[in-house]
Amino acid sequence: MSLEAEEMSVVDHLTELRRRIIYVLVVFVAGLVAGLFVAKPIYLYLIHADMAQGFVLHAFSFWDGIGMYVKIAMAVSLAVSVPFVVYQLWAFISPGLRPVERSAALRYVPYVFVLFILGIAFAYYIVFPMALSFTITITRSMGLEETYGIAQYFSFMFSLVIPLALLFELPLVVMFLTKLRILNPLRLRKMRRYAYFALVFIAVVITPPDFISDFLVTIPLLILYEFSVFLSSFVYRKQLAMDRELEARYVRKEESR
Repeated sequence: MSLEAEEMSVVDHLTELRRRIIYVLVVFVAGLVAGLFVAKPIYLYLIHADMAQGFVLHAFSFWDGIGMYVKIAMAVSLAVSVPFVVYQLWAFISPGLRPVERSAALRYVPYVFVLFILGIAFAYYIVFPMALSFTITITRSMGLEETYGIAQYFSFMFSLVIPLALLFELPLVVMFLTKLRILNPLRLRKMRRYAYFALVFIAVVITPPDFISDFLVTIPLLILYEFSVFLSSFVYRKQLAMDRELEARYVRKEESR
């Protein structure tokens, strides 16, 4: 390939990448606008939930109310955008994939949204109430007077819910990379200790500074990793069987000549 042709290829790829990024930004902005219309009913649901009862939430600045609507709208937009981002990523790299890999990878895209919603549900209904209850117990045991701001309440919630929802995509990412033959179960088992350390570190970072919250987040992340290894093994076995079948077909074709 000539230098000019190679430069054209790089320019074409960068142009394609820019186009995909623009598509993602357009969808994110559209989701943000749509999220503003549903922000109020979501907000009312969240503040009337059981875990929010007993709190008198205050606004400490003129922007707190608007800020809550924007944060909720961004969360809605993220839920809509994540599957679209994955699809755009697939569309960008799909020309370099074989037809079988291309069709298999495309089937993963709808599950991105499902896992994201499952992650939100797990974080909001299980992890968040326990973390909230623990922090409140510590505050009251210290004899402190509780005065909570609406911004602090939702920031605490989103700092738990959003990262966990994104981490729930781990099994799908591992399956996709295994399908591309970038990862395999042998490599995942070999790097298990490093993966565990990284997941524990993530759990400690995204949760309040207490052992209970860290434990409640760490255990599901480790289970997700082991589940990812299992799924990778499943995909890898199918790949090995397909490779043996192709090899046997090639041998039979050579013997028939």
